[in-house]
Amino acid sequence: MLALEQKILNEGTVLEGHVLKVGSFLNQQLDVDFLVEMGKEIDRIYKNDGFTKLLTVESSGIAVAVAAGTVMHLPVVFAKKNKTSNVSGEIYSAMVHSYTHNTDYKIVVSKDYLSKDDKIVIIDDFLANGKALEGLIDIVNQAGATLVGATCAIEKGFQGGGDRLREQGIRVESLAIIDEMSPEGITFRK
Repeated sequence: MLALEQKILNEGTVLEGHVLKVGSFLNQQLDVDFLVEMGKEIDRIYKNDGFTKLLTVESSGIAVAVAAGTVMHLPVVFAKKNKTSNVSGEIYSAMVHSYTHNTDYKIVVSKDYLSKDDKIVIIDDFLANGKALEGLIDIVNQAGATLVGATCAIEKGFQGGGDRLREQGIRVESLAIIDEMSPEGITFRK
């Protein structure tokens, strides 16, 4: 998505440790009009695939998933990073390692919201090493649902997570893939 690449170049900042700060439009402050454009692009990619729900993980993936869900008129389910008192009953769970926070956490989804009849598209804000997507895929598999594919707003292609998932036969459709980045510049995959 050329518009996303341009927005990253104009508003993003590369920090130490290969961290891309896009808080002005995607993480802390949300450019809702632009998120809707991203949702339209996700709809264009998957519109003929007959999926029933979108799945993401809290918290930064929620904005992109809700924008896509709004455009597609589909429910959005999000995995919580811990089981809380308002998640009752049986759950699906998986362990995930966060590259950004360098920590492991257990993600959970109530069994009330995913079933074997669902066809799922996973949506997240970033794809680095692929661990969040792997955890969400595990939850889809536990539910017996069908994984249609996964979309991330920004993929750090140089970290290999997306390519590894594609090699496993998983459809990964990132809106922008960064092959190289440093404070001096960003190179996108063509």
